[in-house]
Amino acid sequence: MENNETKSFKETILGALDSFEGAVNKGVDKLKEETILEDAARKFKEILRKQLVRVEDMKAQGDFVDYGALETIRIGVCGGDGIGPIISAEARRVLEFMLSDLVESGKVEFVDINGLTIENRIEHMKAIPDDVMEELKSCHIILKGPTTTPQKGSGMPNIESANVAMRKALDLFANIRPVKVPEEGINWTIFRENTEGGYAVGSSGFNVTEDLAVDFTITTKQGSDRIARLAYDYAKKNGFTRVSLVTKANVIKTTDGNFLEDCHKVADLYPEITTDEWYADIMTAKLVDQKRRRDFQVLLLPNLYGDIISDEAAEFQGGVGTAGCANIGKKYAMFEAIHGSAPRMIKEGRGKYADPCSMLRACVMLLSHIGLQDRADKLERALDICSFEEKKLVITGRDTGATCEDFGNYVMETLKGIL
Repeated sequence: MENNETKSFKETILGALDSFEGAVNKGVDKLKEETILEDAARKFKEILRKQLVRVEDMKAQGDFVDYGALETIRIGVCGGDGIGPIISAEARRVLEFMLSDLVESGKVEFVDINGLTIENRIEHMKAIPDDVMEELKSCHIILKGPTTTPQKGSGMPNIESANVAMRKALDLFANIRPVKVPEEGINWTIFRENTEGGYAVGSSGFNVTEDLAVDFTITTKQGSDRIARLAYDYAKKNGFTRVSLVTKANVIKTTDGNFLEDCHKVADLYPEITTDEWYADIMTAKLVDQKRRRDFQVLLLPNLYGDIISDEAAEFQGGVGTAGCANIGKKYAMFEAIHGSAPRMIKEGRGKYADPCSMLRACVMLLSHIGLQDRADKLERALDICSFEEKKLVITGRDTGATCEDFGNYVMETLKGIL
């Protein structure tokens, strides 16, 4: 039998062992924590390093391209995924019809860029494969169909959005989306900062642990200043008298607050233009307020809010399928539809019934951007006749309506009476 002295000794030893094990476990946990924090700090440091380089690049940028001075304007056509090749080919056909004289003289050249597909991107495990990027950079203008971005849980690799990657690589800092519904008194132009905000680092956010994930929002003085200058300059040149700044600076005080402050500094240079401020959630509500929404003219927003609100705004003119947008930088410009690649239409064999209006609206902006405003106005007029006035053909996305090619023919026939 154990005597009391032996029992006490064993308890002391066991207690000491428990304490030692606890201390070891705490030490291990502390070591794991330090390793996790060091790994997170390393990743964060690399993100910041890239952003600091980007700031210096912005400081060194020159002026916008003078397209009139170019011997040849190269327009690259990227079909993309799903219905993208169908609607972009139709848009190209209409453009070639309108620019036949410039193509013949060599002033305009169309270039096929076929590698921006989800299959090719997965094969190379890059948002934009290197050879495709070289082709893009060999052009001045990109006409781009929608591309597919893999979603988490889709079974596809985690590849960054081709749109986000292209905007960053070509520094397409301004996303411009016009929304016009004359009968509703709506004439909005939305300027969305395109390279910063919540999309700035793409897929570079990371899981710190299995319980904690982090993404990042980036705002720079240079990025905010240049989008604001473009928006206010556009407002002045086009006779608009109001610019509305849309943020969540009441909650996201640093990045949104800096964006707001930098925009106001630019606003001070345009005293003839009224500047007002709106929170993003309130703006989404006011856009459906029939009395208040008529007051809005030019909206200026950081990246994430601009993405959401411009899609909401597009619904007023018939949905995202009818809206195009411009992505403008100083050296390059890209024009695209704002809707997705509609893989279901392809799967169901309905691709030929896809609506090309979004791409054709983007072509209006393309023509305007390269200095062909008269032709841009005529294409816009033809689209209004075909879509809102005559409506001899209706696209339903099914065999109950016109095909993409039928609508393109209708637009070109209408243009013959305008050009």
